[in-house]
Amino acid sequence: MEKVIKLRKGLDIKIEGSPDSSLNAPTVSYTRYALKPVDFYGMHPKLSVQAQDRVLAGEKLFYDKNDSRIFLTSPVSGTVSEIVIGPRRVIEEIRIEADEQTQYKEFGTLDPLSASAEEIQQKLLQAGLWAFIRQRPYDLIAKPGERPRDIFISAFDTAPLAPDMDMIVRGQEEYFQAGVDALSKLTDGKVHIGVHRLKTASKAYLECRNAEIHAFEGPHPCGNVGVQIHHIAPINKGDVVWYVHPQDVIIMGRLFKRGVYDATKLVAVAGSEVLKTGYHKVLAGLNVGYLLEGNLKQGSEVRVISGNILTGKRIAKDGYLGAFDHLVSVIPEGKRFRFMGWMTPGFNLYSYSRTFFSWLFPRRRYRIDTNLNGSGRAFVLTGQFEKVLPMDIYPMQLLKACIAKDIENMEALGIYEVSPEDFALCEYIDASKTEIQQIIRESLEFIRKEVQ
Repeated sequence: MEKVIKLRKGLDIKIEGSPDSSLNAPTVSYTRYALKPVDFYGMHPKLSVQAQDRVLAGEKLFYDKNDSRIFLTSPVSGTVSEIVIGPRRVIEEIRIEADEQTQYKEFGTLDPLSASAEEIQQKLLQAGLWAFIRQRPYDLIAKPGERPRDIFISAFDTAPLAPDMDMIVRGQEEYFQAGVDALSKLTDGKVHIGVHRLKTASKAYLECRNAEIHAFEGPHPCGNVGVQIHHIAPINKGDVVWYVHPQDVIIMGRLFKRGVYDATKLVAVAGSEVLKTGYHKVLAGLNVGYLLEGNLKQGSEVRVISGNILTGKRIAKDGYLGAFDHLVSVIPEGKRFRFMGWMTPGFNLYSYSRTFFSWLFPRRRYRIDTNLNGSGRAFVLTGQFEKVLPMDIYPMQLLKACIAKDIENMEALGIYEVSPEDFALCEYIDASKTEIQQIIRESLEFIRKEVQ
């Protein structure tokens, strides 16, 4: 780790309510969980269970119609209480009423260092963990049997209110190393771990074996794995790379070391409307109502987000944690009319474009709400996107090619390198109020169907 990759483009949004370093103990027994097939893009789910079925932690809940080898398993043992079907018969949630004591399905232990790639792949498929390995291009679940060029892990997160990755791996170092050892057998290239030069302190990342460590420094989206891929080893047409979140690497390590699917993860609860921020040790798919009950400020309507405020999904106060989310953000709803709008000095209002005088206080943090501060308008060239996207692409031109469904220009302008989260800041500062992340998601799906 000799070279430091310094990125200057980007934006750290100054928002109140960052999670403190406390680990909050549960006050009640957590019994409501759900797995959401809609979290797994590109997957066409088919149920393996019915309401009132009994399941163990690690038993199959649903599988992919297009590839039955890929399926998802229950994070808890208990009874399937409800299967929520949405519009057009889409399976939205499989809800489970958990037992007081989790009972696990046994898969057997396996030493990743002595095992073959086929044995490791089969173990991950059996436990339903393969779906947590994602690929680029297209930002989909990786295909079993393929050999990616490289595998990437981002060991820090720069998104607003993001959890501390050092805290997530604390006490889980052995499992993280086992997960990395397993992943290293699945690629012809290397496992790359991105760390922050100043903030990353855990030896689990800095001294990880069978991986190459890369130091980064800069504002958000420096912590996005797509940005790190771009600066370590960019994706060319025909390349396939995989990426995995550190918490999922730890869960994989537990599978190899203990022989069970233990979906325990550390989840941060943060935001300006939370009374007590901090971390909670929970199982995947928990009902967030347990974490928010009695922990929200009174007197204002709030929005609960599974994930960060830029890329997360809005959920109800008693909604369920997303499969790939490790943060619950709570911010005010922006339904209040502000007298005189942008004509006020705005000392307490955050603005990227320096519309308000709050830029005179660079260290202040703000209570940011969901107000769009305007309606949709023409998609115009502003030159602002290039200031927050630290990738050697032309974001405005790529977006226009995506809107026009111009495959040749989409390829030339870098569609294979990006995912919706890479454009989240562009969407945040966009004066036109365009749904940019949705455009990128739909374009990736369009080009996948046309090219493959």
